Amino acid sequence: MENEVIGLIGLASLLIMIVLHVPIGVSMAIAGTVTFAFLRNWDAAFSVIGAEVTTAISSTDLALIPLFILMGNFASGGGMARDVYKLAFAFVGHMRGGLAMASIGGCAGFGAVSGSSIATVTTMTKVAYPEMTQRGYSERLAGGSIAAGGTLGMLVPPSIIFVLYGVLTENFVLTLFTAAIVPAALAVFMHFIAIQMYLRLHPDAGRPGEKTDWAGRLKALRGAWTVLLLAFVVAGGIYSGIFTVTESAAVGSVLAMAIAIFRGELSVRSFWAALHDTAATTAMIYVIVIGAGVFSYSMTLSLLPETLVTWMGGLPVSPLVIIAILMIFYIIMGAIFDTISAMVLTLPFVYPVILQLGYDPIWWGVIMIMVIEIGMITPPIGINVLVMHTMLPNSSLGTIYRGIVPFLIADVIRLVILILIPAISLWLPTLMDMPR
Repeated sequence: MENEVIGLIGLASLLIMIVLHVPIGVSMAIAGTVTFAFLRNWDAAFSVIGAEVTTAISSTDLALIPLFILMGNFASGGGMARDVYKLAFAFVGHMRGGLAMASIGGCAGFGAVSGSSIATVTTMTKVAYPEMTQRGYSERLAGGSIAAGGTLGMLVPPSIIFVLYGVLTENFVLTLFTAAIVPAALAVFMHFIAIQMYLRLHPDAGRPGEKTDWAGRLKALRGAWTVLLLAFVVAGGIYSGIFTVTESAAVGSVLAMAIAIFRGELSVRSFWAALHDTAATTAMIYVIVIGAGVFSYSMTLSLLPETLVTWMGGLPVSPLVIIAILMIFYIIMGAIFDTISAMVLTLPFVYPVILQLGYDPIWWGVIMIMVIEIGMITPPIGINVLVMHTMLPNSSLGTIYRGIVPFLIADVIRLVILILIPAISLWLPTLMDMPR
């Protein structure tokens, strides 16, 4: 039997196991091991598993993941999302749609310390949604702004998904963080525009709130000092070179815990809950990474990715057409799977194609994560929307989906801009002369 055929059978078995609800990391490990065994032998297949486990556990880059997750859990338990929201409201709450804009700003700010889209949506739904509905905002705009703003959780650095992409593709994590800064700022700006355009058509959906004077703004700024301090220490330490990325994650975790204790919001119970959630999430991610490594080895050995690269390289179409096809594919993947699963499932096949087309891997990391995040609010599934709906049982799913339409349009426009002008993503890493 040809190697490529064995590879296709392995891929098909993986998809079948996923449909049968076998955990994705386990599915990839099983499919990869069996495929490798058929291509070589069982001893070689089991040795690959051992090698991948050793590599994952000893990886200093992967050590970032539990530290950033722990920092996000302490930040969430410490009430930092509430402070970020109040700060954003103090500056833009008096504008038309100001509360929705404050929600977007709050999502971006909290995303910078949580690194998770779902965590951002969950937290900001508790904080911002009641505020908006009590002040007369339509459920459509309130739900849409939080669900869309939640996608910023994975885009705003430091981000867990960028760490995984860097590890799996052997790119520098810090360079990826830097490349995401301008696209993240562009995302916030375009979401603001989407809110204003929506309110031109539905002016009663988000009336202006009371204006906060400068004394009130300074009070909100003082109230958010913990968030600003955490962001300054983590981001400032990374980009100034005082800390490595791993060291900054460790410092950030300790600082977030100290802040939560100082504010009296970290009980013994919530402390253990944060540790439990961190351990559970980290274990899931490590299983996925190990499974992805085994599966990637087997696919490389089967020559299936190489065959795909050769085939796509011979298509009589421009590279932009292939990128457009991949965008549609990833939006569908993002609607079905979470960001991590969608990325690790596809990297063995897509990443070689991107390199063959001559695109920058740092640019592709930003684009891929961004388009998967768009998929997370895309009907008919949209994981962010479903998570939000479980927290708001009295709000219909259709209402939230209709609310994300203007943000989806803005996201697609942003995606097109960043695809056509890669320099937007690569400008800052190039300016800072960062390694590739």
